[in-house]
Amino acid sequence: MEKGKTRKIAIVCFDQFTDIDVFMPWDLLNRVRLVGKENNWEVKILGTADTHTSMAGLTIPTHGMVEEANGADAVIFASGTGIQRLIRDEDYLNRFKLDPKNQLIGSMCSGALLLGALKLLDGKKATTYPTVVHQLKEFNVDVVESSFVNEGNISTAAGCLAAEELVSWIVKELIGDEMVKIILETVQPVGQGLLFN
Repeated sequence: MEKGKTRKIAIVCFDQFTDIDVFMPWDLLNRVRLVGKENNWEVKILGTADTHTSMAGLTIPTHGMVEEANGADAVIFASGTGIQRLIRDEDYLNRFKLDPKNQLIGSMCSGALLLGALKLLDGKKATTYPTVVHQLKEFNVDVVESSFVNEGNISTAAGCLAAEELVSWIVKELIGDEMVKIILETVQPVGQGLLFN
């Protein structure tokens, strides 16, 4: 990572987001700073309002508007039923000016539909939650059954626990393999050798 430069990571959420697909990346990505001691690292949850409410009914504050994602080093789109409205909302989609040549762009589960609507997956391989496979195919996407699919600077993850793979990809690309190891060791189930070595 370029010395002195703060890496900015954006997690895009909305009303009716899937809780774990925001909170797991949020937690893991913040461990880069909290455990890995990388101070030039900033993670924000972005939306279209000061707060958004999850599918489970939890209301959380956002740290800024979705336009901030356009200047982030890495962007993750969360999943949830709220996506169904957003993929048809041209005003919402036009707020994004993402650049896959200079940004890492990823999605969790049905969040791939937003990547499709933004034409970021046209002709590419991707994965998504099983219930929206046919929808994603409508965006000219080659949908494969895999927990994680990477094509250049764009990656899709499917299955909530695949957030580990998506976060690992971002951390590896922006910092390196050693930091990935550091943060994942702190979330391993007890009994896998971390605590008592």
